[in-house]
Amino acid sequence: MQAPTMLKIPKKYLLALAVILTGGLLLRLTVLGPTKIQTVRVTQRDLIAQVYGNGTVEAKVVVNIASKITGRLAEVSVDQGDMVKQGQVLAKLDLSELQAQNRQAKASLALAKKNAARFKALASKELVSLQEAEQYETAFLLAKEAVVASRSRLDDATIVAPEDGIIIRRELEPGATVTAGLPILLLANPETVWVKANVDESQLKGLTPGQSATITLRSAPGEKFPGQVARLAWESDRVTEELEVDVAFTPPVANFRLGEQAEVLITTGARKDAPSIPNTVLANKGKQRGVWVVENNRLLFRAVSTGIEDSHGMIEITAGLTGNEAIALAPPEKMSLLTEGQKVRVR
Repeated sequence: MQAPTMLKIPKKYLLALAVILTGGLLLRLTVLGPTKIQTVRVTQRDLIAQVYGNGTVEAKVVVNIASKITGRLAEVSVDQGDMVKQGQVLAKLDLSELQAQNRQAKASLALAKKNAARFKALASKELVSLQEAEQYETAFLLAKEAVVASRSRLDDATIVAPEDGIIIRRELEPGATVTAGLPILLLANPETVWVKANVDESQLKGLTPGQSATITLRSAPGEKFPGQVARLAWESDRVTEELEVDVAFTPPVANFRLGEQAEVLITTGARKDAPSIPNTVLANKGKQRGVWVVENNRLLFRAVSTGIEDSHGMIEITAGLTGNEAIALAPPEKMSLLTEGQKVRVR
């Protein structure tokens, strides 16, 4: 009986099988093997949380300085950039016509006074009726009012500063015709100058009036001006999703330009020697926020409570960690795939 012959497998199939086995081993060692991660630990550091905003320099109190009467502008004694005091003369209207009106009113008053006295005497002798005498008395009173009115118009021809401030705009020049209420000058109170900054809604946590800030003006990029949050708007911009925050200069500045671009950094919190971790190690598990801790090469989720965060991405840990844990750190695309009990390899 002839012995059975062994089945010969072509070399190309053996080579393919070796490639498959090798690939499977590599797959297990890499993709299916323990995830490679790095670890960080809690460190103590000083943290300063700041909120950024940009906007323009504005003034809360801006006063239009206008004439109460119509006339020709004879003189403007101040210019843009001038500091003025309350009651200081700023401009004058031409007085010639007003003075003529005042002289005429005084002459009419003198005549009305004589007539009122004469007809009063005649009425007492019953030479004229009492009603006629009262008409002249009324004319006398009206003439007195006309003199007062003309005197008031003369006073109104001199325009004075209603309060201390700085002239930020000169609208009219001598010779111009002025109508009542038409602005001649624009005055701003330096005590009320602030930056109306726009702050993204995502940064509003912890932002309150009274917090300190630094202001940088576009005209002085290397200079920092101290400031303070004066007030917050109660309505955000629905398009930009930003809130207007008014930051006052402290102390007030005299050299300012309304409308100038400005940036603000508002300090919303500060901690000394705060236990901190990079914000990139934070993860979510269900509704909990926490970190993945490595113990015996496996991941355990620890819920944590956090405090302030600085501009370098370091965030304060207020509860949940002892400070001795090895905390998993991986690229964002891998952090989202980590699971409880997963085996990892620390690099």
